[in-house]
Amino acid sequence: MCGITGWISFRVNPEDQPPVIERMTAALAPRGPDASGIWCGPYAALGHRRLAVLDVEGGAQPMTTGEAGAEVVLSYSGEVYNHHELRAELRRRGHLFTTRSDTEVVLRAYQEWGDQLAGRLEGMYAFALWDARAQRLLLVRDRLGVKPLYYAATPDGGLVFGSEPKALFAHPGCRPRVDAQGLREAYSLVFSTGGTLWAGVREVPPGGVAAFDRGGLDERLYWQLEARPHDDGLDLDATVGAVRARLDRAARTQLEADVPLCSLLSGGIDSTVLTALLADELRLREGPGARLRSYAVDYSDQAEHFTGDVLRTGHDTPFAAEAGAFIGTDHHTVVLDPHALLDPEHRAAVVAARDSPIGVGDMDTSLYLFFGEIKRHSTVALSGEAADEVFGGYPWFHSSKALAAETFPWLLVTGDEAAMPLHPDLAATLRIGEFRRDTYRRALAAVPHLDDESADRHRQREMQHLSLTRWLRQLLHRKDRLSMAQGLEVRVPYCDHRLVEYAFNTPWSLQSYDGREKSLLRAVGAGLAPPSVLHRPKNHYPATHHPDYNRGLQNMARDALAAQGGRVRDLVDETVVKSCLDTEPAHLEWGHRLRLERVVDLALWLDRMNPEIAL
Repeated sequence: MCGITGWISFRVNPEDQPPVIERMTAALAPRGPDASGIWCGPYAALGHRRLAVLDVEGGAQPMTTGEAGAEVVLSYSGEVYNHHELRAELRRRGHLFTTRSDTEVVLRAYQEWGDQLAGRLEGMYAFALWDARAQRLLLVRDRLGVKPLYYAATPDGGLVFGSEPKALFAHPGCRPRVDAQGLREAYSLVFSTGGTLWAGVREVPPGGVAAFDRGGLDERLYWQLEARPHDDGLDLDATVGAVRARLDRAARTQLEADVPLCSLLSGGIDSTVLTALLADELRLREGPGARLRSYAVDYSDQAEHFTGDVLRTGHDTPFAAEAGAFIGTDHHTVVLDPHALLDPEHRAAVVAARDSPIGVGDMDTSLYLFFGEIKRHSTVALSGEAADEVFGGYPWFHSSKALAAETFPWLLVTGDEAAMPLHPDLAATLRIGEFRRDTYRRALAAVPHLDDESADRHRQREMQHLSLTRWLRQLLHRKDRLSMAQGLEVRVPYCDHRLVEYAFNTPWSLQSYDGREKSLLRAVGAGLAPPSVLHRPKNHYPATHHPDYNRGLQNMARDALAAQGGRVRDLVDETVVKSCLDTEPAHLEWGHRLRLERVVDLALWLDRMNPEIAL
């Protein structure tokens, strides 16, 4: 995994200003701690920070082919899991390879198929190709949006791009500026793709390509979810077998690495089934004594202080340990001190990684620290992220209230009590409720359907589509930013597009055949997970329940209100915040705590980014 960036301009030659691309590349240093590379030529400059995973010696970037003045230059981040098959096909077509890297496969694939290469790739990736012959830039992002890719226009008529907005802001013509629309996108929690918090900064959409040349920018999708008849009718055994085959293949292809690799094992069904498949494959490759390293996260005194809330019903650690023993992994639990989550340096590092004030507080900080501990022993980790979206694991798939509600279903879980308490004047300007309603209508209009769908199937498909195209994307952003800030690559096999397509078109009667969430995954997991894990209810990522944390958070929020010369007070409803501050720490509810987390992060973001806010 890596960080990519670049600048294209047909008026101001980037080749004549190397310090600019140097600064842009340096801004992404945490994403690529192993190497840095820059390529400059007429009208274009590309930068790359490398986290070496495959072909450590031979995969340096930016990678070029062709003669001077007619080069094709690639800056690439991610993993193409079918690179062996593509390499074999390209060799049959006459291409010669000088490395074992998937990077070179992408470069040769462009030479052979041009823009159509995107549809042939399987994996998680975001990359930029500069074709000097055509004086044209091509930006490509993977189907589910696992890897991020941003771009913005520059005053010289050019374009800058990067894995994170901070790389764009290292260019003198692209400044951090936020307007009302950006704040709507951020604080509405509707998780749109395209527009961002930052004025003028856009994302290449998942499954999208963007081409930029002298004629301007052209953006299109090469993949999106489609409604199709289910391949296996109402045959449950065939459907379970098909899911197992696709998940087997995803796990098998994503186990490849030339660096230490591990699994994230929380003790839930998603990570346990995945870890079991990975461990079995590793033993097939390396022998029966091979043991996959696995990791779980916990907090000191969590067993003593844990209390259930809207997102959590139990303590994860015992289940993770049982799953590790059942599967036979080399299992480790990273135990975090809740007081470390209050460390201002850790909090600031998390906000810097996100480029955003929007997060989930201590859960972001703990994930960042968790990844840092894993990085000491592994460079690649595999995660069970996305199984809930693929297999209907969230409460809203099974709640009559959520199914009947005319809004994004996760808003019924988080609720307004967890929303950012906006200043009344700002709230009147943003009109978040109206924005949510309009966005929801557009989101439903984008859902594909079959003509003969029942009303129930129609609604469940909407729930699946909203979850896969909106809710999941913010989870993938979170995982990417916080892992890459520690130089750790996290892979997500449940985002395999073949698996996602199959599940999206599986009848809901099969998806929930036993009356529970994730019925198909539970069927696949029979024999792979201990019964206690197999039948365990959904549990979200753990949060600390230590009363000292609540007390410390309240103190940080008080300081935040006074920070930035009153800028925080101009943006938040101080009355609402003070009511949360006046609550006894032991009685601070989850939603109110999250409000304080967001006030603290807002102050840190203002300090870190110093954005211009133009309303």
